Parts: sequence; structure tokens; C-alpha cells
Amino acid sequence: MKPDVSLDFHFKSPIKQVWFALTDSTTLAKWIGMDNDFKPVVGHKFQFRTEPTEWWNGIVDCEVLEVDEPHRLSYTWVSGSESTTVTWTLKEAPDGTTHLHLEQTGFKDEQAQNGAIYGWKKMLDQLEKMLAEL
Repeated sequence: MKPDVSLDFHFKSPIKQVWFALTDSTTLAKWIGMDNDFKPVVGHKFQFRTEPTEWWNGIVDCEVLEVDEPHRLSYTWVSGSESTTVTWTLKEAPDGTTHLHLEQTGFKDEQAQNGAIYGWKKMLDQLEKMLAEL
């Protein structure tokens, strides 16, 4: 099955820094723009929380599915009527830079899928800026 969202990013930062940005709750909140109680522990249930809007309660319910430091991280992403799975795959290049691949699968609604693509691109721009400062 083809993923609904498939995005690739390349960061000048080493893989350990990118992994830290994906798995440290405080750092994650800075680039994703939502408070969270994430822990990189399989089975850990957590939430991303932000200001609600008239269309959305501002809460994403998640559960960690896979942690393979520093190469792979996967968790559920349940928001409204959408229940999807987010998977990050990290690969270190020979020059010490990091390739980050994001897949999100399980969308029922094309509008939600398009919104996710837009949102992730925006958030990963923030991640790139933040990594440059680390």
C-alpha cells in the first residue's frame, strides 16, 4: 500500500541531533508547535495539544509503536475522525548529514491528507531552523 504522505528531507545535522529533535518532548514542541508528553517508549500513550479552533479540538492522541534509535520511530496519530500512523526513518549520509523520510498512512479524507502534507512541510521548515541553532 502506498503511503498517503511521503516526504523526504535532508539536514546538515548529524543523525543523533535529528533523533533528539524527534524524541525530546521539549525540543519536539518547539518545531512541531504543540505541547506534548511524548516519550520514546513503545506503548507510551501521549498527546499533542494546541489551541482549539471552531473545526478542531486541538488534540492529537498518539501511541508509540516502534523505537529503533536512531533509525526509526513510529506512532499513531488520531485526530478527529482520522486515525493514521506516522513513521520517521533516519539515515546518516557518509558526509555526516542526515536524510529524514516521513510517511503517514491511513487517511480516509483527501482534505485531511492535503492538510497533513502542508502542515508537515511547515513544521519541518521549523525543524531545519532549529537544528541549525543546536
